[in-house]
Amino acid sequence: MADQSISLQPIIHAALRLSPQARFILLAGSVFVIIAVFLQDPILSLIATMLSGVFLCLTTLIWTVTLLAYRSERQFTHSVSSMVQDDHAFCYLTDSEGMVEYQNKVAIQEGEDWLKQPLSGYLKRYFANASAVLHRLQNKAQTAGAAQENVITRQGHMRLSVHRLADSHFLWRVEEIAESPSFVRNMSAINLPMLTATKHGTILSMNDAMQDIIGHRTKSLNKIIADLPIRSGGLHSIEGANGLISARIIETQGAAGRREVFILPNAKADSQSHVNWALFQTLPVPLLKISSNGSIMASNQSAQQLFDTPIKADMRLSDLVEGLGRSVTDWIADTLEGRSLPHAEVLKVKSAEQEKFLQITLSRIMDNDQPVLIAVLNDATEFKTLQAQFVQSQKMQAIGQLAGGVAHDFNNLLTAISGHCDLLLLRHDQGDHDYGDLIQINQNANRAASLVGQLLAFSRKQNLQPETIDLRDTLADLTHLLNRLVGEKITLSLLHDMGLSPIRADKRQLEQVLMNLVVNARDAMPEGGEIIIETKSRVLSEPLERDRAIVPPGSYVTVKVTDHGSGIPPEKLTKIFEPFYTTKRTGEGTGLGLSTAYGIIKQSGGFIFVDSVRGSGTTFTLYFPAHEKPTVVDMPKAKSVEKAPERQGEGIILLVEDEAPVRAFASRALQLHGYSVIEAESAEDALNTLEDDSLQIDLFVTDVIMPGLDGPTWVKQALKKRPDVKVVFVSGYAEDSFADDQAQIANSVFLPKPFSLTELTATVQKQLA
Repeated sequence: MADQSISLQPIIHAALRLSPQARFILLAGSVFVIIAVFLQDPILSLIATMLSGVFLCLTTLIWTVTLLAYRSERQFTHSVSSMVQDDHAFCYLTDSEGMVEYQNKVAIQEGEDWLKQPLSGYLKRYFANASAVLHRLQNKAQTAGAAQENVITRQGHMRLSVHRLADSHFLWRVEEIAESPSFVRNMSAINLPMLTATKHGTILSMNDAMQDIIGHRTKSLNKIIADLPIRSGGLHSIEGANGLISARIIETQGAAGRREVFILPNAKADSQSHVNWALFQTLPVPLLKISSNGSIMASNQSAQQLFDTPIKADMRLSDLVEGLGRSVTDWIADTLEGRSLPHAEVLKVKSAEQEKFLQITLSRIMDNDQPVLIAVLNDATEFKTLQAQFVQSQKMQAIGQLAGGVAHDFNNLLTAISGHCDLLLLRHDQGDHDYGDLIQINQNANRAASLVGQLLAFSRKQNLQPETIDLRDTLADLTHLLNRLVGEKITLSLLHDMGLSPIRADKRQLEQVLMNLVVNARDAMPEGGEIIIETKSRVLSEPLERDRAIVPPGSYVTVKVTDHGSGIPPEKLTKIFEPFYTTKRTGEGTGLGLSTAYGIIKQSGGFIFVDSVRGSGTTFTLYFPAHEKPTVVDMPKAKSVEKAPERQGEGIILLVEDEAPVRAFASRALQLHGYSVIEAESAEDALNTLEDDSLQIDLFVTDVIMPGLDGPTWVKQALKKRPDVKVVFVSGYAEDSFADDQAQIANSVFLPKPFSLTELTATVQKQLA
């Protein structure tokens, strides 16, 4: 009967664990009971009694569910406690507040009872921030179900792990971790000086060999090494028992941020004639022993893992690495003779499947009274990659600035050439003898302007004229020209998505990109083949990360240009978008095609990626943000009317241009159309001219980039007194380069160089209308 009797403890626990909502319902039911007793009206009393009954039933139901849940939870935790009773690790069961409710046999045998006490109090004997570690792990377990962390203590490594058993119970395991390197567990038996420290420089332990060198124990790394931070493999000054000692130091990263520091034998700091090379095999540092003639005498396991080919005893260091800029043998000889400074060199690994770089530091020691070298190796591939990316970024930035400056000057020259050519054409009819020559000058000036546009393309500073276009229509219009480009041996296939969304881009520039890609595909298949251009709509639900670029989520239109040619070698894939880089023979390519395409795509807000397999072909994939289809409004067709004769202009224009040929052309062109023009060769001259308050000015036509004050700056000053004057900015740079300044100036428009006579007069006429 005793086993079947109802214990009051679960009932009390269930009552205490009722939620605030359940307690509110119980209180409400009690209130309605009291109201039913005191009400005189029998109907109202009956209603109150029924409501109180409903609330009390709800409370009973919630209490019953809570009681069952409590019993189930207790049974579950009891079964878990039975499972870990004989666990070799210390196991503790805690509630959500960290109070210990159970500890297993091993934890009890330790000698202390921590029931009803915080677990953090037990762990404080091992490390100081026990409460913070427990709180962090419990939060992780609350979300993920389990968590663990390795902690460094004075006694060694400890692993804390926690599992969430229920909403308010957690099972903790505390166990020691055996050190992975065998020598760390028995540091005193090693004759190589070494110590273990935290990432902040607090020394946890040191062996006898290290104590013999420094003569005492210390708790801080800066009390031993005078020239921190440690450069692994480099020479450092050590505070020895008899003064400063120069020695080579190796640092490796242990578990949980621990630092393991070794002092290698050095010719100047170690007089031993024999070195324990068997010990070096166990060091977690790649090491090579090199003879005076450059051959490898020994290597440890860590060094073997850096190379794809096994290191044999008869190999030379020059058989494994290259790229020093001089003979590796000479480098070894200089180090042995003390003619070179002890510093690290970065060399490339030979015959590696992928590019791999090593940072190598040579140290001279004595072995059996013979000088030999110890080579300390570090994998520098990631460092070299980051360095190459930084250099590439600087190079591209410098080329972009150069291209922008060259394009600006060229645009000034082309404006003067094409402008004066337009002036000459006004005085010559088609039947004149010189008319054909003038047309040739004009056409070649336009070709030069197109080349300047290519320079600005890969520097992403060209002027775009974006419009909403359908790629299917664009490719249909371009197919005839593309078929002529690929020739008879190659078939051009177009595959379109039926529900393709429109994009917003400069149609002329986009056509140039497609032609460049098709020409490259043609050149990759000299024997003929098929080029496939495929368009698709694609929706990215999450960011697409590849080739150090991140494509944001959204709707995109992709264009794939695929060939089945020779492919691109992996080592050249990262360079193909660089300006002037080409894999073609001299005279067959300028190296501007793909760099121009890259600049146009990026400036249009898109992305370009390349996939290639050697011998199988190459695919270029373009991503363009999709745009909504524009609303088409049916407009009545306008009746054809005869073109009205060009109207002569009226007004006074202040023309500010530092280039005399451009200023002369613009002035004559505007005067021919009836405008009065006041010329100024600088912004300062323009402001001096405007000091005459009686002078009426209707329009400013000014260059943007000039010596002294630039265009937007002087215009802002002038508009303070003449706020109604309209402005036309002209520049050889793209409009985006000063878009913010122009946005602050009302009634202003932009006219890119080179511009023709017609474009100039039409822009001025529109501003003054």
